[in-house]
Amino acid sequence: MSTKPADRLPPLQLLAAFEAAARHLSFTHAAAERFITQSAMSRQMRALEDELGVPLFERRHRALALTDDGQRLYSACATALNSLRVAVRTLREPHQRQVLALTTTPGFASLWLIPRLTAFTRAHPGIDVRLDAGLSNRNLASEGFDLAIRYSPVGAAQGQQLFAEAMVPVCSPRLVGELGLPLREPPDLARHTLLHLAMDSDSGGMPAEWEPWLGAWGLADLRPAARLSFSSYSEAIAAAVAGQGVALGRRPLVDALLAGGQLVTPFDAGIASARAYRLIVDPAAKSRPAVKSFVRWLLQEATGLAS
Repeated sequence: MSTKPADRLPPLQLLAAFEAAARHLSFTHAAAERFITQSAMSRQMRALEDELGVPLFERRHRALALTDDGQRLYSACATALNSLRVAVRTLREPHQRQVLALTTTPGFASLWLIPRLTAFTRAHPGIDVRLDAGLSNRNLASEGFDLAIRYSPVGAAQGQQLFAEAMVPVCSPRLVGELGLPLREPPDLARHTLLHLAMDSDSGGMPAEWEPWLGAWGLADLRPAARLSFSSYSEAIAAAVAGQGVALGRRPLVDALLAGGQLVTPFDAGIASARAYRLIVDPAAKSRPAVKSFVRWLLQEATGLAS
């Protein structure tokens, strides 16, 4: 009876499917990425485990986890596939337009980055930007992103800080001028609707997003006339522009709206945020000309903002 050589590779399509399943820890999500059914993905993972003779996943109730062997194989697959992506991109780029893949939060994308991107694309007509705006922290190497701009605690070790953040109440000028309700000092917020993000930590009283600001101004017990919650920060700011209430403005994200008069600060009562915006570049992408150009432009924009 013949035995398989210990170093014989399983079919490469099984290894690629495994990398997706291990990255997502979900056969369903991995199957969608690979354009196959969930049952087909499950069969492929069983086939790979049979091929290797070891379990790669712990199949828990409605969840997956990697075994120690699975984690070891995932690390090797992720590294190898990323090296292949880099090599293929290096071969293709001289013959086609450069594509730069960036991931960031929806609020940063819609309020700060997208209004500025036209200037970058005009100055670099050979570079196409692929923007992913979501709340998940993408794995840059395994998911094909060159860089990320993340909303992180001040002093976080990873990446380079672009700028810090200040929090100040903002609203439509119509809200101040038309409703006849006082909005001249912080306690007047009790007469108005507060706009905020929907958070699991929200209690029945104070919006969690507002707690640090209200606490800093001695208003921890303030109760607004009403609350409107939104799934994204840009939606809350859009509601503020529409005159639906008062939002907690994150400067510099709302600076353009303040400069254009769509929003106003009813009173000068800002506080420093505990979070900041940080630039993280995938080490494998740092030498790419498109990435270098974008990073240089982005730092200039951030420096000009701070000066």
